Amino acid sequence: MKIGFIGMGTMGAPMALNVLGAGHEVTVHNRTREKEEAVAAEGAGRAATPKEAAQGADVVITNVSDTPDVEAIVLGEDGAIHGMKEGSVLIDVSTISPIATKQIAEKLSEKGISMLDAPVSGGSEGAEKGTLSIMVGGDKNVFERMLPILEAMGSSVTLVGPIGSGQITKAINQTIIAGTYAAVAEGMAIGLAAGIDIEAAYNAVKGGAAGSWVLTNRAHNMINNEYPLGFRTRLHRKDLGIALETARDLGVPIPVAAYVEQIETSLVKRGLGDEDVSNVARIVREQAGLDESAS
Repeated sequence: MKIGFIGMGTMGAPMALNVLGAGHEVTVHNRTREKEEAVAAEGAGRAATPKEAAQGADVVITNVSDTPDVEAIVLGEDGAIHGMKEGSVLIDVSTISPIATKQIAEKLSEKGISMLDAPVSGGSEGAEKGTLSIMVGGDKNVFERMLPILEAMGSSVTLVGPIGSGQITKAINQTIIAGTYAAVAEGMAIGLAAGIDIEAAYNAVKGGAAGSWVLTNRAHNMINNEYPLGFRTRLHRKDLGIALETARDLGVPIPVAAYVEQIETSLVKRGLGDEDVSNVARIVREQAGLDESAS
């Protein structure tokens, strides 16, 4: 298939490379044009605008930071909608508002264009390896046609319901991992403060009921107080904002997620928003007296 891929960030560039590696013809666009170069070096075309990236494409994939960004690159003056052909499909793998997702889908539908909302989880490692978990909302027939492309980017691809359902599922995901990051940080801080063999303690708990992706892949960040990407704290904070708004609209209390959102807000204000989200451990470590606050 001919695919336009818009957004060459930490997640988008490796995802585009995996789609290219699956044998598709890919044209990429990024607002900061230099970020297109790594994918172009592997054989992708380059486009000056989202509209140009979408022209002639069977599928357009968008992966940008927030709701206004998706609205701009899809519906804006040079947006993808103006280049997409009738019968084509937009797959948005960003994490944005479920309400905005439905509104974008309605605008596309007026031009005979289908949409899947397909946010992902798995961090930069999953993007590079093609092992992301992809949560998809949209029409079943469209999903089935797009499955080979989605499977080029993820090892777990699930249709969870109609358009917008993918974003609600991502809100569930981000709510759960928020509490997990905080809990792993607290657990590691107990071991460090007690002075026990923290590596032995880690190995003891990871095989039991406390085992999780966060524990396996991020506990050592928290032990070493070093937070390479990963997934940016400022982006997870944005995702939690979406989850909190969704929960409020549904009348669902999520106090743990609200607590973690406040921790992440403080980290962003300290200029630490581009570290991996496991840096929530910074606050726990400081409160435990393991480190001094840099603020």
